[in-house]
Amino acid sequence: MPEKTIVAPPRRQRGTDRDATPQPVTHTRPSARRIARARLAVVLCALMWVLYCATVVVALSRGGALVDAAQLITTAVFLVSVTFLTLSACMHLLARSGALPRFAAHRRTRRIVLDEHFAGREPRLTALLPSRAEDPALVRMGLWSVALQEFPRIDIVLLLDDDPSPVDDDERAGLEGCRRLTGELTATLRPVADRVEAAAARVQDQAIGDAEATEVVMREHAACAQWLRARAAEEPATTHVEVFFVEQVLRRLADELDATATALKEAAEAGEPPLAVERARHLMDRLVRIFGFRARTFERRRYTNLPHTANKAMNLNAYLGLMGGRYREQAGAGGVALERVDEGPADLDIPESEYVLTLDADSMLLPGYCMRLIHALEQPENAGVAVIQTPYSAYRGAPTRLERLAGATTDLQHIVHQGLTAFDATFWVGANAILRWEAVRSLRRESREDGIRVVRFISDRTAIEDTESSIDIAAHGWSLLNYPERLSYSATPPDFGTLVIQRRRWADGGLLVLPRLHALALQRRREGRPLGLAQRLLRMNYLGSVSWVTLGLLAVLTLYPMDGQLVTLLLLLIAVPYFTEMASDLHALGYHRRDVAAIYGLNLLLLPVNLAGSAASLVQVLSGRRARFARTPKVSTRTRVPALYLLAPLAIAGIAIAVAVRSVFTQAWGTTVFAAFTALAILWAITRLIGIRHTVSDLWFAWLDWIWVTPVVPAPAPDLGRARWAAVLDDGPLDATGAVA
Repeated sequence: MPEKTIVAPPRRQRGTDRDATPQPVTHTRPSARRIARARLAVVLCALMWVLYCATVVVALSRGGALVDAAQLITTAVFLVSVTFLTLSACMHLLARSGALPRFAAHRRTRRIVLDEHFAGREPRLTALLPSRAEDPALVRMGLWSVALQEFPRIDIVLLLDDDPSPVDDDERAGLEGCRRLTGELTATLRPVADRVEAAAARVQDQAIGDAEATEVVMREHAACAQWLRARAAEEPATTHVEVFFVEQVLRRLADELDATATALKEAAEAGEPPLAVERARHLMDRLVRIFGFRARTFERRRYTNLPHTANKAMNLNAYLGLMGGRYREQAGAGGVALERVDEGPADLDIPESEYVLTLDADSMLLPGYCMRLIHALEQPENAGVAVIQTPYSAYRGAPTRLERLAGATTDLQHIVHQGLTAFDATFWVGANAILRWEAVRSLRRESREDGIRVVRFISDRTAIEDTESSIDIAAHGWSLLNYPERLSYSATPPDFGTLVIQRRRWADGGLLVLPRLHALALQRRREGRPLGLAQRLLRMNYLGSVSWVTLGLLAVLTLYPMDGQLVTLLLLLIAVPYFTEMASDLHALGYHRRDVAAIYGLNLLLLPVNLAGSAASLVQVLSGRRARFARTPKVSTRTRVPALYLLAPLAIAGIAIAVAVRSVFTQAWGTTVFAAFTALAILWAITRLIGIRHTVSDLWFAWLDWIWVTPVVPAPAPDLGRARWAAVLDDGPLDATGAVA
């Protein structure tokens, strides 16, 4: 029986969607009218900004408009902020204007084309699932979604990054649960794999006829579908994520297999001739590919000669650096080390693969992800593509309003990412991707840190390793591609405390990567392949918009130049194309058009979070210290929100109310409307997305943490005599003197 989840579902709130059915795999084909409107929206947004600037110039040319230097500076900052906000809005609209034609042109690859492409070919795929302190129930579903991928040879490796010997009982139980997953997965699917392999061997027999081969194919497809449905009936379906796994991974695959069996039965009843033996072999090979895999668990922190830096990038790098070798575990005084061996017995054999799949442990893939993406990767026009992916979508049916809205922003970003590919400005989204090993190998860098050889393929300088690595990939002459389907899904934070941790990590690092983008532009110019203007602007906006949109919005909300007379109707009209098209996308994605106002309130809540992430990037520039990776917690209880991220939104709401009141007396009606709407939006977000009770509770506990002083427990006195001689031998007399002191 499958292991029951330890994550209790939160109580469902009003205003959430009960239907957990996700969006269709293929995007709804947009009409020519919608595509034209998307392109017109970009022009309108830019045109409104030009007209607004013209009116501001006219206002400033009047005598007495700027009475002092402070007014001049305030006005300049306000206009620069409006300009950067407009730039980000235009880039969003430009990206989606590139996505819609891609959706209209995309045609799903036929089943027979995929079968013929992989007939007689067995490329190797290594699937890496990095995990650290994850719920075994979530990891288990991710492993199953990979194990049921249709691919000839797939090696699944669960990369556990937990402390190998945890002291905490809960951590130890979680680690042991994750350690058992790959063995349990293999034991469960092995009988099915043996059966389909035996049936495939029978179909491969040269003496078999068309009718008998067709009968075997029909029977085995129906049997596998029945087994998957029985398995789905045993699965827990308490949370919306578990419902997704049951319905979209297990039952979806069962329906696809059953459809093949039913089609063969209907053809036989209609008197159609049986399948040709060759075609029957293709269909049996499909079952072998689905249920055939090899799974193992790897823990880099068990080995003393592998890097232990606590982030996802180094967890992946540690294993990638071992690919193509055989290793023996060598016990020493400091622990166990991996020693490479060229011949003789080995404890660990890690073959090279043509492709590498990376998948976050809390994510899932739909059936067909690997086969369809690698088929696209092997097309002649994509020979220079290093990374192919489907930007992940959000699980539907979230029980909390905040998770639902955060999922809506995720689904909107899916469209934006698809549009980036239209302008060759794709960024790697680290939750899931298929990497061409040849390209990854070209990124290899080696260094020695603390006496350990460290091999890097994926950059870990920032907390957004996938984003920075995208620039590295482009600098090495490779490109990235977003496949225009929905084939991957990932978890969304269910509460504001968890969302703060995730979004602060996302906001940390973009400013550090901007110089790399500039260096890439210079390199391409020297090579005679300059970056296009649209590509450069889109990449720049992707890296820096979190910072300048946050600062710009704060400036627009708090500054009051020229007694509020700069907030005019034209200024408000600049945002109309952006919000209109966003509302249209939300409606097409199954949300409400009015959710655009709720998303605005959520973004206001996240202003201090984004500001803190941007500040962390600047601190890293000044200090030179690498960013600390903060994983998004997946726990059954709510994550407490730090006081700063509660007080700051309240302060913004207070400032907006004060500006609205002041603008009433000066008859600046544009400022009145904007400030009042902003105050209502952020107060609604605090009330409905965080909750008054949770806000008060978190502030109270933050106050207690601040005033409570933990008594200092004196450390036991060291044995100075022994410490001195040991330090002298290890460090030298001067260091020993300092250590003893």
